[in-house]
Amino acid sequence: MLTLDKIYHAAFVLKNIARKTDLIAAPLLCEGNSLYLKTENLQVTGSFKVRGAYYKISQLTAEERARGVIACSAGNHAQGVALAATRMGIKSIICMPDGAPIMKVENTKKLGAQVELVPGTYDDAHDRAVELQQETGMTFIHPYDDELVIAGQGSIGLEILEQLPDVEAVIVPIGGGGLISGVALAMKSLRPDIKIYGVQAAGAASMYNAYKSSSYQTLNSVQTFADGIAVKTPGETTFEIIRNYVDDIITVSEDEIAAAILTLIEKQKLIAEGAGATPVAAALFDKLPIAGKKTVCLISGGNIDVNILSRVITRGQVISGRKTNLMIALEDKPGQLLCVSDIISSCGANVISVHHDRADANMPITSCFLKLSLETRDALQIQQIRQKLAEAGFTLVNEKG
Repeated sequence: MLTLDKIYHAAFVLKNIARKTDLIAAPLLCEGNSLYLKTENLQVTGSFKVRGAYYKISQLTAEERARGVIACSAGNHAQGVALAATRMGIKSIICMPDGAPIMKVENTKKLGAQVELVPGTYDDAHDRAVELQQETGMTFIHPYDDELVIAGQGSIGLEILEQLPDVEAVIVPIGGGGLISGVALAMKSLRPDIKIYGVQAAGAASMYNAYKSSSYQTLNSVQTFADGIAVKTPGETTFEIIRNYVDDIITVSEDEIAAAILTLIEKQKLIAEGAGATPVAAALFDKLPIAGKKTVCLISGGNIDVNILSRVITRGQVISGRKTNLMIALEDKPGQLLCVSDIISSCGANVISVHHDRADANMPITSCFLKLSLETRDALQIQQIRQKLAEAGFTLVNEKG
């Protein structure tokens, strides 16, 4: 059984390995809430995963170290295992899904691991890792369903209590459940009154479903850009711990995660990956009863591919009303574009692209479609622009985010 003593031992072992990440007050992040950010995205590998991986590997016997270690990961656990194994002079093989972000794959190689890309999802990489482990006799370092790994992650809970002794609630991302299991066990053992909430991507809600139905289950598929928590099968050990120590689990949509990433960039100057932004998404979109409570959002990682980040920022702008596309039916005559431009300018928005379409088969020959992409302040400003255009006699044929 995992105990609080084991988590304290993990914290001691990790003292000179894992960074004691800052707990940052974020009063402007979400009005009406007293939020703090536990910045594991600023950890030595850009993720909390190094804690559990290093502690697990540090407890191996000399014989186990000689045989080497093997792991499966979407990227963050991979980097933690690679760093830990290399520092201890141990060979490591990491199986990663072939869709893992390039940055995570390359960083894992740079940290000294041998990487095998496996077609499919994390669960396919897991199956391949188990197969290799049976062939080689190497020690399998599970990313979440291992008590020593969970103990390492639990060191975060001890740090939060030290940094914010009167914390009232903590929101934690869930993939397989290792992080929230360690944090919840550590914090609830010391402060049973603290509320521990989990959050999953709606497209990968394996633990959410299991928790709500009180029955362990596996998803047929997962669909989310939050690759760090895209897990079809939650942990069995973690499921039992979560049932005993976690107060509730909720889900957030892809758009809500994107909005949270953008908000963290703009208001806190922090980069979070999809998984790491889910607690902030839960707070931003009022998914949990945290109003008036000192609440910590655990930002689990910041390893996001720059190409995905670019698309996420655009999506986040749309959701938050910072960007919109308008399609306006115009009579094809002089002065129309100037009138539209004047209205948009008077409302304080910025036009970033303009396209005149005279070839659409659905419009009269003497008309055209004007397609505009705008930078806006918020949803209220978008509504103001639409209203003023309508008052001026223009027809909004279509509006897309």
